[in-house]
Amino acid sequence: MAATTFRDIKAWQAAYTVVLTTYRLTAAFPKSETYGLTSQLRRAAVSIALNITEGFKRRSTAEALHFYNIAEASLEETKCAFLIAKDLKYLTSQDHDEALQLCETAGRLLNGWMRANARST
Repeated sequence: MAATTFRDIKAWQAAYTVVLTTYRLTAAFPKSETYGLTSQLRRAAVSIALNITEGFKRRSTAEALHFYNIAEASLEETKCAFLIAKDLKYLTSQDHDEALQLCETAGRLLNGWMRANARST
């Protein structure tokens, strides 16, 4: 079935789960990180879902792939920020592993979505 809205895209669904998980996990970060790592991690996670959404509505495949690539970069930024949070002991190893697994799933789905869209040109 072809996606009729961005919400139909499996990669977007996985990215959205990353966003919700990020907000849940960062709620317990120290207040001193409100404008630091908490904000950066949340913005990076949100950027994944937003760029998939924006790419979906672009008229050309090249434009769409550009936004999907930005989503990929934001996904990597999110993974790095989660690692920093773990090493600073803001996250348990279990929470980090859960977040990383969600990111990896989103990444695989996004990569597949990008390949499928690149072939459709």
